[in-house]
Amino acid sequence: MDYITAKEAAIFWGISQRRVAVLCSEERIDGAKLIGNMWLIPVRASKPDDARSLMFQPKTPASVKPFLKWAGGKAQILENIKMKYPIELGKSVSKYAEPFVGGGAVLFDILSNYDMKEVYISDINRELILTYKIIHKNVDELISHLEHIEANYLPASEEKRKALYYKNRERFNYLKKTYDESPEIAALFIALNKTCFNGLYRVNSKGEYNVPQGGYKSPRICDEENLIAISKKLRNVQIICGDYKESAQFIDDRTFVYFDPPYRPLTESASFTSYTQDGFGDNEQVELARFIDKMSERGVYIVASNSDPKNTNEHDSFFDELYARHKIFRISASRAINSIGNRRGKINELLISSY
Repeated sequence: MDYITAKEAAIFWGISQRRVAVLCSEERIDGAKLIGNMWLIPVRASKPDDARSLMFQPKTPASVKPFLKWAGGKAQILENIKMKYPIELGKSVSKYAEPFVGGGAVLFDILSNYDMKEVYISDINRELILTYKIIHKNVDELISHLEHIEANYLPASEEKRKALYYKNRERFNYLKKTYDESPEIAALFIALNKTCFNGLYRVNSKGEYNVPQGGYKSPRICDEENLIAISKKLRNVQIICGDYKESAQFIDDRTFVYFDPPYRPLTESASFTSYTQDGFGDNEQVELARFIDKMSERGVYIVASNSDPKNTNEHDSFFDELYARHKIFRISASRAINSIGNRRGKINELLISSY
């Protein structure tokens, strides 16, 4: 018997590859079989009756968006940040650096809308940076893993989903401990992010990812089109796993830098800065501010963001004093990290500008 791939079936039937994988996992395509991470469909198989008809489009979109649902992500305040972009961005300001890249909302906006000669991103989260590198170098295999995870997760019952989530988390932590660098750990990183509580990344004292399952009904685990587009955008980007101070060798007076460090918690219960085993406390905030001062003396264009302590204590001028030599703007944002309802809602955040 002759077979075709899920991608070929998607083109032939006029639906998305993601949908083909789901139909296969639901056993609605006669004779379909899973070999490794790839679905194979008999050439003579008929398209199942299906209300969806999302035509697979291989074309890369002009813009890209974050591939992660990142706690504290900047998508909702992106317009405020864009207002602080240097007027010369993409012209005389031809370089961009983001030393705490996280979900990359600002990065992807700049890659989509500006022609930058050089781009540098970094983070101390090894698995995050590894995922960026895998998207850059091996996006096809990454997508195959994600399709397999999604095909198993989406049609599953609530109980089965829970079991799958914790099985994936256990596998991720095992690979993390062995310093695995395969597309599998990157796929698990993305899948866990899309199915965990609030897109949170948190590790315990042993360095183990310990975020519980979230309650999303139809998470988009594999966004093939966006991942392919991101892979192309990352071709000329330096992707570094390391401390923000390492960016000093890249930064000069032609560089726009956006710093988005772990936020200073407004309350003890609001803290989710266990992003790594080492944490990021007040001493680290002061150290970062000194680094920003030093870089601004080079004539670098810098914007930084952080929490506003005055949300909970009007007398707390920690950042106002720390960044007294720079411009400080208070903007409104909606944050939902705590599971307690009355801790959600609009709060002020800070944007700090060196120019």
